[in-house]
Amino acid sequence: MSNLFALCFLFTSIFSTAQTATSKKVLLLMGSRFEFIAIHPNERVRNKAIDSAILEIKRIEALISSWDYYSETGKINSNAGQNAVKVSQELFDLIQRAVKISNLTNGAFDITFNSIDPIWIFDGRTMNAPPDSSVILSSVEKINYKNILLDKEHTSVFLKESGMKLGFGAIGKGYAANRGKMIMKCMGIESGMVNAGGDLIAWGNQENGEAWQIGIADPSAEKEFVAWLSISDMSVVTSGNYEKYVIIDDKKFGHIINPKTGWPVSGIQSVTLVSPDCELSDALATSVFVLGVKNGLDLVNKLKNVECLIIDDENKIWTSDKLKLNYY
Repeated sequence: MSNLFALCFLFTSIFSTAQTATSKKVLLLMGSRFEFIAIHPNERVRNKAIDSAILEIKRIEALISSWDYYSETGKINSNAGQNAVKVSQELFDLIQRAVKISNLTNGAFDITFNSIDPIWIFDGRTMNAPPDSSVILSSVEKINYKNILLDKEHTSVFLKESGMKLGFGAIGKGYAANRGKMIMKCMGIESGMVNAGGDLIAWGNQENGEAWQIGIADPSAEKEFVAWLSISDMSVVTSGNYEKYVIIDDKKFGHIINPKTGWPVSGIQSVTLVSPDCELSDALATSVFVLGVKNGLDLVNKLKNVECLIIDDENKIWTSDKLKLNYY
């Protein structure tokens, strides 16, 4: 997900007036800026809960890292096309849930996206022309969630084709945020927040007793908001293409790529998903981006307790049927 930490700005400022029962910690995890907020009358309880959540997220990072050859995910990838790999029940279940979302979105979400050949450059270097169409199409040949074979009896995972790779970039931080919340709640934090680089989940209420207020970033204006949400026991995840992109012949190509075509998605600047589950919100934010405004909204409107906001390339705001927004 995009590192949309502007989301934090609105409610972080609220805490500046009352810190007596609130602890906050910010650090780099999973390659992103994480923020933890715990509300509890006992400072020791607050700090211990945050530290325990951090340890849990570090554990998850080691589990799902595709860069670490010795991680469970690394072993799955290095054995692609050769052998099934027995994994923990936790990783097996995460992959299984990811495949269900792939089925739900008809492949708009796909954790085998890591198999793509990196032909697009979004790191600031210049691209003088788009890659050749045949090269673009061949870059996504190994992407196919249907080639993930899951053996429930042996909790093993097999990637059918050599060169396939799993990656959890579009679901991993959401899962980590969920786990961080669970750990903190188990340790007595009835109100708190975990923001995993823009994948945010908040529960309970602020210290003043009011619901959390989460700003929706304006893609065209840094540190500005188009609206805000009042939430409790919900997640808010935003996926955007306005922070990482390349301009070729005055045309902007964002970093979110359609896994079926290999082309960067156009027509949308950002998608914000709201649901009780941060993992689901994380995956669906990317999915809706790829599906486009109409198909994305059609999908969300069919799902229970899931809402979304889309900002298109013309700065027009589209929302699902039951999303309750507040405007400035």
